Amino acid sequence: MSALSMEEHGVVPDVIDKAPPVFLEVAYNNNVMVEGGNELTPKKVKDEPIVRWPAEDDSYYLLIMTDPDAPSRKDPKFREWHHWLVGNIPGNNISEGDTLSEYIGAGPPKNTGLHRYVLLVYKQPGKIRFDEKKLTNRSGYGRGDFSIRKFAKKYKLGHPIAGNLFQAQWDTYVPILYKQLEG
Repeated sequence: MSALSMEEHGVVPDVIDKAPPVFLEVAYNNNVMVEGGNELTPKKVKDEPIVRWPAEDDSYYLLIMTDPDAPSRKDPKFREWHHWLVGNIPGNNISEGDTLSEYIGAGPPKNTGLHRYVLLVYKQPGKIRFDEKKLTNRSGYGRGDFSIRKFAKKYKLGHPIAGNLFQAQWDTYVPILYKQLEG
């Protein structure tokens, strides 16, 4: 993935000011790979992916997956709706980080076209004490009107060091996801 794909898909300037210099490797089950804007189905991205970047063992990182197109790209009044947020990740070990928002796969509403799902990694200046409420994957509450730009500024994260994105539109899995979010 190049800076061009982040710019070509409008992630710069909709989500971030500057494209990350490094490709973020994102793999879902059955070797479904995120490739700089490719289209994937909500069913294929329903489970948490494996994410890799060139990490330093003695550093902490923050990972986010965000949708700037909520409820649609033409009317992004809930920009951004974040799907996953994990901070204080030691090196590349996401499972040992502090999960602020549990993973929720893509769930674009019916008839809203393609949504961009942007995954970014920031190198933290050190371990951070986050004051955000922890969110489960059983509710969509607290996920809309998010801004990774403001969040990064609040915690002095600078620009993302790695990134990738895919696109998705409604499929028959989305109603199942919505049912999960009701409970």
